[in-house]
Amino acid sequence: MKGFKAALLGLVAIQASAGAALAQQKLTMWSRSSSEAFMPSLVKAFNAAHKTQIELQIVPNTEMVQKYAISAAGGSAPDLLSLDLVYTPAFAASGQLEDLTDLIKGFPFLDQLSKAHLGAGTYEGRIYGVPMSADASVMLWNKRLFKQAGLDPEKGPTNWAEIEDYAGKVNAIGGDVRGFYFSGACGGCNAFTFMPLVWASGGEILTDGAKKATLNTPQMRDAVGLYRSLVAKGYVPESAKTDTGANFFGGFATDRIGMSPIGAFAIGNLVKNYPKVEFGVTFLPGKTGGKSSFAGGDNFVVTAGRKNLPAVKEFLTFVYSLEGQTLLAKLGSLPTRADVAAEAVKDLDERYLTATEAMKIGRTPSSPVYNDIVNSSTGPWKQMLNEVFFGNDVEGSLIKAEKTMQSIIDQSGK
Repeated sequence: MKGFKAALLGLVAIQASAGAALAQQKLTMWSRSSSEAFMPSLVKAFNAAHKTQIELQIVPNTEMVQKYAISAAGGSAPDLLSLDLVYTPAFAASGQLEDLTDLIKGFPFLDQLSKAHLGAGTYEGRIYGVPMSADASVMLWNKRLFKQAGLDPEKGPTNWAEIEDYAGKVNAIGGDVRGFYFSGACGGCNAFTFMPLVWASGGEILTDGAKKATLNTPQMRDAVGLYRSLVAKGYVPESAKTDTGANFFGGFATDRIGMSPIGAFAIGNLVKNYPKVEFGVTFLPGKTGGKSSFAGGDNFVVTAGRKNLPAVKEFLTFVYSLEGQTLLAKLGSLPTRADVAAEAVKDLDERYLTATEAMKIGRTPSSPVYNDIVNSSTGPWKQMLNEVFFGNDVEGSLIKAEKTMQSIIDQSGK
């Protein structure tokens, strides 16, 4: 009887273990709506070739952060999440994410994964977020307008003097043609496209491990001076002042703008939807040269306490494979693994090669209070931009914004 009882208990244990393993094969995942062009196809391709199955739900961009925060606090969060990488530190600091350090360090190509994504995904020396999708900021120029203005249509600007010179010559075409465009009332847009101008010139936005705000610097004042000059000379459409990002891409797509700093996502959009727009792609330059880029996109994270890391490894192995990276690139995301990036985009428009190079040098400020200091519509970054681009007291606005930003950082204690 003892032997039978032991065997029965053993069988129950085996069945329970098998049931747990089976349960781990079906995972829930949320992804924000900006990834809708590629995430469903990526998950579908993974599901078709693996026993592990992922059930994907697309969540509107504007709802994702709050929805996940509430669900994580209430115990109803999904297993996996594709999250705007700038929010990774905040969720890691709040204890809502699983530590992926040991898992990701097992990948032999770790040093080829986007350093900006991994940097934003690292909190107190541990990795909580790893690259999922990517976008990089670049400069577009209109070749037809350049040629019409007497400029070399195959040469984009390499420094700020050229930006202003080229913008002026394109502007001189007249009519409703303007030399330059940016969304003046969009904090996130200008983090993506304006910060790199400062970085490429040797300046910083945050220093000392993101614990010190550095806005009132010579590099920032010079970059602001460039935009103010472009505005003052009438090279920027009047509508840019109130554009909260709704026309971030559309400004250049009108075929009446000479140059526009924007994301690499615009390449595929222009090719597909605006084939008559002849454009070039180059890097965002520093004052006297150099180049930089903001690395945007999503980090992949796992909700804290989920015991599904073998399945997570299976999914990430697919995402970082050449097949996964090629599928992402084909459908709208830049590759996040540098050593296969060129191969992943080889069948796409050749202008993607510049974007993949921009991604390699991309940077992302990493702070648990990034939303409060940069993304928030009432935060210091957003308030400062409108004042310094279009107002009268540049130095006062920079000093005020830096002080407010520092106060938010200090109060967070993180």
